[in-house]
Amino acid sequence: MDQLILNTGAPYLSILIFLPIAGALLLLLVNNEDFARWWSLAITTVIAGISLPVLIGFDRTTTNFQFVEKHSWIESLNIQYVIGVDGISILLLIMTTFIMPFCVLASWAYIKTRVQSFMICLLIMEAAMIGVFVALDFVLFYILWEAMLIPMYLLIGIWGGPRKIYASIKFFLYTLAGSVLLLVGIIWLYITNDYSFFIPDMMWKGYSSTAQILLFIAFFLAFAIKVPMFPFHTWLPAAHVEAPTAGSVVLASILLKMGTYGFLRFALPITPEATMTMMPFVLWLSIAGIIYGGFTALAQTDMKKLIAYSSVGHMGFVTLGIFVLNVEGIEGAILQMVNHGITTGALFICVGMIYERTHSRELRDATGVGQYMPVYVTFLGFFSLSSFGFPGTNSFIGEFMILAGTFRHSVLIALAAIPGAVLAAAYMLRMLQKVVWGGTDNPDQSWLKDLNAREIVTLAPFLFFVLWIGLGPKPFINLMHTSVVGLINDFQAYSSQALAIAETIVR
Repeated sequence: MDQLILNTGAPYLSILIFLPIAGALLLLLVNNEDFARWWSLAITTVIAGISLPVLIGFDRTTTNFQFVEKHSWIESLNIQYVIGVDGISILLLIMTTFIMPFCVLASWAYIKTRVQSFMICLLIMEAAMIGVFVALDFVLFYILWEAMLIPMYLLIGIWGGPRKIYASIKFFLYTLAGSVLLLVGIIWLYITNDYSFFIPDMMWKGYSSTAQILLFIAFFLAFAIKVPMFPFHTWLPAAHVEAPTAGSVVLASILLKMGTYGFLRFALPITPEATMTMMPFVLWLSIAGIIYGGFTALAQTDMKKLIAYSSVGHMGFVTLGIFVLNVEGIEGAILQMVNHGITTGALFICVGMIYERTHSRELRDATGVGQYMPVYVTFLGFFSLSSFGFPGTNSFIGEFMILAGTFRHSVLIALAAIPGAVLAAAYMLRMLQKVVWGGTDNPDQSWLKDLNAREIVTLAPFLFFVLWIGLGPKPFINLMHTSVVGLINDFQAYSSQALAIAETIVR
């Protein structure tokens, strides 16, 4: 337990988990649409405010888990309620709390039926997502991991588009299938580690090579489906296209990051030997995802599908950065998780704003709106530039660090990833050109109204972080640096020890 710094002040992390649940319970008692909107906005804003003391009080100089709360839960099975944050999870936690108020704002006019139920789903999902990033007991993690599926399934299945049933069932079955193997791995670890579910105690143990390979496969399938990595991505476009705007934002900004977070939290420290063995396979799968996502996005005429397929490519860069197994790559990957959450979340909100006006996501129906919606296309322009990593925007920093780490690992793999950046520029600039200028036969868009105050307030913070991270990323990198260096040092120490043991056996 020496990896833990126990919390001696207010139980901030528990408040972040249970406050949205309490807010959802109150909404069950008050059936009023306006109240549901304002109450959900208030709760999510308060949660974002409560996360600030965690950020301000976070010690950047230690690899230990901080703000730790530890309570006995199910004593007969040695299951505990243990939560905490470190440099790998702190940015993802803060991003989750800050994005949720804007999901409520993006749904303000979009959701017109069953508003109360919609907001309840959002609040419950926020509690589960926060819990996943702070859980240090494997049973607690797994319960919260699975709990996210239900509200997201309902968001797509009730408030989604024409093919919502197909999309929601496909999303649920894909992610549930991966989770079953994860559960098997958790049970094996529980038995092997003296019937303990405490995650830090499972790290850097000398599990046999066969056990590590099998565990890695279980972890990989669960997390690769959630990312989603190519070729496990087929649920993503359907879910994104059919989901309401807030559902697409939550999917892109937060849920996809749980897969890459799982690789960092579990695959690397629990199965380091298997990670080294499987690394080339995962790296080339990442390259395949980058190229496939780029070409497929380039072929889309539906703006939501375009952005959905772009996520396959962007998350390919993230997994590439993780599995080059050096500090630059992993720091770039974590930063790119945040960047993707900001930029792609904002792009989905932009598409939702056009859909509210034209009731279409097709590029041909949004052609040439720049003449009548200058504020809108200004925001869209910045987010599009960020999406393909234009210098001065947040995604440039993340992709640069990932490629720098990849070049350190393998020049060939780095060169194979570069076309993905070119494809990203191609499909984003194509979309931007059509929306802003169009051609000579643009449809009549003179009846469209530009963004109102609520919509500007929704998008402005996203733009702020696009520019802040792009021009001054050091505070964000400092938050994760010590933990990432500690992870790589532990990984290298384990690898050296395993190599020495293998050489001794050979002799």
